Amino acid sequence: MENIAVIGAGYVGLVTGACFADLGNKVCCLDIDAERIHNLKQGVLPIYEPGLAEMVERHVQAGRLRFSTDYEDALERADFAFIAVGTPEGVDGEADLQYVRQAATSIAKAMKAPLVIVNKSTVPVGTGDWVANIVRENQPEAIDFSVVSCPEFLREGSALQDFMNPHRTVLGSLEADAADRVAQLHLPLRAPIMVTDLRTAEMIKYASNAFLATRISFINEIANICEDLGADIKEVAVGMGYDPRIGPAFLDAGIGYGGSCFPKDVKALAHMASVQGKHPQLLRSVMDINADARLKVLARLRETLGEDLNGKVIGLLGLAFKPNTDDMRDAPSIDIAATLMQSGAEVRAYDPVAIPNAQRLMPEIHYADDPYVLAAGCDALVVVTEWNEFKQLDLERVLAAMRGNVVIDGRNIYSTRELQARGFVHRGIGRGYDASAETAR
Repeated sequence: MENIAVIGAGYVGLVTGACFADLGNKVCCLDIDAERIHNLKQGVLPIYEPGLAEMVERHVQAGRLRFSTDYEDALERADFAFIAVGTPEGVDGEADLQYVRQAATSIAKAMKAPLVIVNKSTVPVGTGDWVANIVRENQPEAIDFSVVSCPEFLREGSALQDFMNPHRTVLGSLEADAADRVAQLHLPLRAPIMVTDLRTAEMIKYASNAFLATRISFINEIANICEDLGADIKEVAVGMGYDPRIGPAFLDAGIGYGGSCFPKDVKALAHMASVQGKHPQLLRSVMDINADARLKVLARLRETLGEDLNGKVIGLLGLAFKPNTDDMRDAPSIDIAATLMQSGAEVRAYDPVAIPNAQRLMPEIHYADDPYVLAAGCDALVVVTEWNEFKQLDLERVLAAMRGNVVIDGRNIYSTRELQARGFVHRGIGRGYDASAETAR
């Protein structure tokens, strides 16, 4: 058993703290947001993540997990301090490191014994050295410490599974002993552990996310071509995925990626390249294609409802950037709703968990309590998030409630043939369809 302090009780920090407690360690999660810590002590979590609330409650009751706003309290017995604070997008796309600086400075002033400081936040290449300098400069007295980079690879909606069953653990450090101590923390996970230098570990995180974002933009580019040539992108993706050199993951065409990682990390990597005098053409194209993917919804609606959307009632099925999360950061729904309202449409929406967060960002749209209430009086429905709930809808009930019969399937969760047979006008992304067989009402 180790004593661990986790700085930052947001998405990464809370998952990291709860999972390390689940492995038998004693963990203190610290956050400078007093309201957040108060809520956590009351069992109220700041995020939705399947299984996390139950895990947090279990280990709080067992005495393995606690919460604090005081650095000296959190670090009093700590052997490790994980920095898991936010690194939001800066003005030019760079990662904003103000919270990392605050955390490193506060750790330096509060530590009373040797400590291994672990960067869990997604940070630009070179940040590990920068953190070490900040700690050294702000220590009241010299105390030994080490800095290790341990980037996270958690997917929202399956974060507990990803932490407890990782594909790999990446560690970066200039000190072999420190890297070995962090490796020991991860040994119970029984996954490959790669130890490298600080800067290489930091780059592995950015390169991994940029590559996955590239796959998404690539398949959306192919989907655009499929539409003009009459091919079906879902079948194309399946055929591609059988090739072991390609694989099936991240080949789902749709309205693009969102969330807290891909958009921010691709921009940050492009910014780092530009600062070094490089021209990151591929990364810029990935971002451009992703931005264009969100505009497909408007084009499909005008194709089916007519160029003038003024007064049309459009219902959004889903708001979060992906299923099994309430995260609205850079969600496609935000851009889609804004574009529709600018066109004069009335926008309604439903999401199983993201409505409270969406209301703070988009108070002007109407929110429904369930998909059938949403459908009532709508001219068209737009699938924005591929929640399983939407795949199991009673489509006859949906059609009966609607004023129109158009479904714009931004995530390709429905069969065009099935929806046409039920009387819908269905438009997916990159799908072959027979427009002459459909009539919008």
